[in-house]
Amino acid sequence: MATPTPDQATGPTGPLTMYTTTWCGFCRRLKSQLARDGIEMVEIDIERDPAAAEFVMSVNGGNQVVPTVVVDTPEAGRHVLTNPSAKEVKRLLGAGR
Repeated sequence: MATPTPDQATGPTGPLTMYTTTWCGFCRRLKSQLARDGIEMVEIDIERDPAAAEFVMSVNGGNQVVPTVVVDTPEAGRHVLTNPSAKEVKRLLGAGR
């Protein structure tokens, strides 16, 4: 897991940022599916980073829902997804074609 700087906790840090917790099974599954396809991401644990938790709550109606994924590409723009499928993430990254 990457160690985020405070700047990284409040928004996307590259094409793919995943907000997670250590105990989240959905997070582990999505990470492994994306890794299998060679897709890298910055992972931020919301239980270790209060600013990241605030960001997740701000985009999920006040709830700490993980995985919350931020996809930021010139082609697709910025998308914030809650518990997305790997297929949906790859589509936005242009890797699912």
